[in-house]
Amino acid sequence: MSQPPPQQGFGAPYEPRPGVYGEPAQPGLSGQPPQPSYGYPQFPTQTAPAPSGGSGGGGGGRSRGRVAGLVAAALAGVLVVGAGVWFVVGGDDGSGGRKAVAKESAESGQPGTEDGAKGGKGPDVPGAAELSKGRKDGEAPVRWVENNRIDLPEGGVNAYGPWVTGGIAVQALYRTVSGHSVEDGARMWSLRLPADICAAPTAPSEDGKIVVGVRSDTSEEAQCDRIMMIDLITGKAGWKAELERKGLQDGLSDLVMAVNGDVVTVGRLTRTDAYRIGDGKHLWDRLPGPCQPFGLAGGAVPLAALECRKDPGDGQAAQQEVRRIDPATGRTVWTYKVKKGWEVDQFYSTNPPVVSLRQGGAEGKWAIAMLNDDGTFRSQPDPGTDDYETRCGGDMRNESGNLDNCYGVAADAGTLYLATKPASEDRPTNAVVAFDMSTGKRKWKVPAPATQTLMPLRVEGGKVLLHLSPSSLGTDKVSGGIMALGPQGGTPQPVLRHPTPAVDTERTFQGPQVHYANGRSLLLSPYVTGVDDKAELELRTMIAFGD
Repeated sequence: MSQPPPQQGFGAPYEPRPGVYGEPAQPGLSGQPPQPSYGYPQFPTQTAPAPSGGSGGGGGGRSRGRVAGLVAAALAGVLVVGAGVWFVVGGDDGSGGRKAVAKESAESGQPGTEDGAKGGKGPDVPGAAELSKGRKDGEAPVRWVENNRIDLPEGGVNAYGPWVTGGIAVQALYRTVSGHSVEDGARMWSLRLPADICAAPTAPSEDGKIVVGVRSDTSEEAQCDRIMMIDLITGKAGWKAELERKGLQDGLSDLVMAVNGDVVTVGRLTRTDAYRIGDGKHLWDRLPGPCQPFGLAGGAVPLAALECRKDPGDGQAAQQEVRRIDPATGRTVWTYKVKKGWEVDQFYSTNPPVVSLRQGGAEGKWAIAMLNDDGTFRSQPDPGTDDYETRCGGDMRNESGNLDNCYGVAADAGTLYLATKPASEDRPTNAVVAFDMSTGKRKWKVPAPATQTLMPLRVEGGKVLLHLSPSSLGTDKVSGGIMALGPQGGTPQPVLRHPTPAVDTERTFQGPQVHYANGRSLLLSPYVTGVDDKAELELRTMIAFGD
């Protein structure tokens, strides 16, 4: 996976004074339920209710057409969803120039029966026990490993997830969504889709449901214009809807999806549509006035990125805003106006609000705005002489790119944590820098071990959790893991060390999605490709560590 280009120094996307803001903060969202953590949380294990309904992202917002690998510049747009019943989930309806799915359960929503289901052991590929042999004192074992089981199209495909709920870890790959036991990796269910998955939220709903985007058919020209709900515990498909194209600028591509409570929002270039996850009820689309959202961040504090343009045909740069909204109604709670010429790039945090902003695209100026809980400007970090690197949304995949999926940055009420860019290919190590949220001043800088990198994941219990990569040099076999730093910095403390015998396997997960909770870590490869069919079936797609 190619590395993203270097970050530029922070700019100033706002005037020295906070400027004019929209509606004052209003009550009404404080009762939103918290979102689950993305690792192995202790969710209830009861069976979810049967799904109801159904039968069976030029111009605007963010720069369109950017590819994966652009730092902190995920593709975004706004999406329209029409109410309607569409495909029947099940068998493949034609290759359309792509290779068909192989070795998958033919019946939708039923457990897969292919060989190697438990632990995902593929042909001539060492399993979890072998990868743990000879581990050092203090190192956790490989708990399980999942290999690719699908005949992939030439060039590879994006992988989505993992979504973890009710003791099930779920990944979506090509035309298959599969659920695996978090205990041993055994495949619990496998759901076939009629076409490629093309978008998905970063996290599921609290009751274990996800809504994904699926292409209209299997042709190369197929649009990402369908959505469907999936129960992650049972593997059953629920309601479905077809996205209606609205105008020439509505490209039905680069969908941006987010989950807030029981609401899923789907964004593209010209608008956002919101649906109730439980039953598929359409809640809202275009908002009153000239400002329309092109994407939201998921979680308990719903933040939206909006573009304001009085004349849709006006070629002048549009004003953008950040708003906290009620996801069920679209009602504005507060507004932060971005300086004209700057665009909302990513939400590094929603609670507290931290927004990445860009001027001139990925190669232009970059800035970070740290806001108060009412949307007023709080501070911006002083970068010093360091270059910083985050991987967000489209940086980890080559299509779509949510606004709330960033790796290498974390924040709490008092501190923003950012990873620096590795010094060079010959010296692949970096550091973590802490900034005071109130003043923007640097608190401290902690280097990673030589040949390894540290990337902030989230703040938990007053400490920032970090992913430590395995050593990048072929002859230097040092395992990765999860580390922690307190608010005062110091020496990173190990939370979970991955086993040394698995270093070579761990290295194959380049730019992984990293999830940690309850003493276990889970890595997912965001892009899966092999040089031939045999190599494809030996590819690792997920690996879990921990006792």
